[in-house]
Amino acid sequence: MAPDDPTRREILMSSLLLPLAAGGAASVSPAAAARIEGTILVAYFSRSGNTRVVAGQVSRALRTDLFEIVPEKPYPEDYFETVEQAQQESGRGYEPPLKRTVADVARYNAVFLGFPIWGMTVPPVVRSFLTAHDFSGKKIIPLVTHGGYGLGDSLSVLAGHTPQAQLADAFSMQAPQERQTITRVMDWLGKVQR
Repeated sequence: MAPDDPTRREILMSSLLLPLAAGGAASVSPAAAARIEGTILVAYFSRSGNTRVVAGQVSRALRTDLFEIVPEKPYPEDYFETVEQAQQESGRGYEPPLKRTVADVARYNAVFLGFPIWGMTVPPVVRSFLTAHDFSGKKIIPLVTHGGYGLGDSLSVLAGHTPQAQLADAFSMQAPQERQTITRVMDWLGKVQR
């Protein structure tokens, strides 16, 4: 099979992510891990922890380096304040400064990039991460969590920010727990306070 053969990508992603989708902590066979040649980085941004779990599972399964994307100034603790800030940042094309960058991104051949969908797109801080690093010639494999609306325009954003990289098929998983939890707690509190 050719390196870019769709069947090969499907086999690779299936072998890597089936344990993840099943919720298991199984490791990937050396043969499956070898399908991505060279050194691998799993980089992720996670506000509520959903994407952190996905990224951590992939990193453990493949025994990769793990890098957390962190803004210099943290997003608000309050979910709705974060939503408002992210909308404002995205609306004006703002890319917040990063707390740190990957020291030697050139040594990685592939990067699993984990992030949640915010407002149908890539969070501004992930755009900052993409702008801050040269991904030319690298394979980018998106690991996406979302609240139920899918990938939005995230793949076109990734392609636009990494035009010299090879963008692989994305792993996508619905993970709306934070918003659902807030709604359920507030509904319950409304009943208790009556």
